[in-house]
Amino acid sequence: MADVRSEIREFLSSRRARITPEQAGLPAYGGNRRVAGLRREEVAMLAGVSVDYYVRLERGNLGGASESVLDALARTLQLDEAERIHLFDLARTSGEPKRRRSPAKAVRPAVQQVLDAIESPAWVRNGLHDIVASNRMGRALYSPVFDDPRRPVNTTRFAYLNPAAREFWIDFDRIANDAAAMLRMEAGLRPHDPDLIQLVGELSTQSELFRQRWASHDVVLHRSGIKRIHHPVVGALELHYESMELPSEPGLVLNVYTAPADSPAADGLRLLSSWAATQEFERAEAAVNVD
Repeated sequence: MADVRSEIREFLSSRRARITPEQAGLPAYGGNRRVAGLRREEVAMLAGVSVDYYVRLERGNLGGASESVLDALARTLQLDEAERIHLFDLARTSGEPKRRRSPAKAVRPAVQQVLDAIESPAWVRNGLHDIVASNRMGRALYSPVFDDPRRPVNTTRFAYLNPAAREFWIDFDRIANDAAAMLRMEAGLRPHDPDLIQLVGELSTQSELFRQRWASHDVVLHRSGIKRIHHPVVGALELHYESMELPSEPGLVLNVYTAPADSPAADGLRLLSSWAATQEFERAEAAVNVD
């Protein structure tokens, strides 16, 4: 993963392979084509660069590419927003020296206070998908994830390595695909990060599904949407989520889960809150008895 040139090569070739000449607005002539999708020559023509220059780009030499060239490539390869951001991230990191920028493993007390003030389930994750802080409702909602013995608590590790994930997330296939695609986005930002390399290696060696999803080179933005969960205590929940970057904590993202008023999910969250309070009381009582 730390080979940025290889990542660029595989990303560009995989995006090129999925576009047919018809989709690119080129005439389709008879006969068998030796490549899936567009040829390098066709991409170069559509992007307005020489064939030799595009070949150099696809071999991993994105570092000196101008913004206009990157924009032309994004249009030609019909990249979506996430893919375009990933392309620019790869171009930027390919020209940087190797840096070891470890993701945050904790939050400031003020951030924890904000979490505790939120009534809905909420937690903060880093780029590795470690949950570095949570409020009581967040721990209750994601109790199967927190109960996983592997540490640190990590949603993607749980998704791919814990069989309980298939029951916990009703839309497991989408969750698994998004998890790998989000890590791929992070790899474009920090390709040399040792913790990220270790996590991808762990998942690759232990999960065939992760290897398949990782090899697709898909990327995705995770900002808002609906997540359907089958909680072991309160049952099925269909929740709205918002993911917000914390400007004061670079690399950390706040996730908040809510439900429309008077909906079945809102009733489920009220039940979850009651259960969470009971669990907290029992833990406190147990601690007093131990002392």
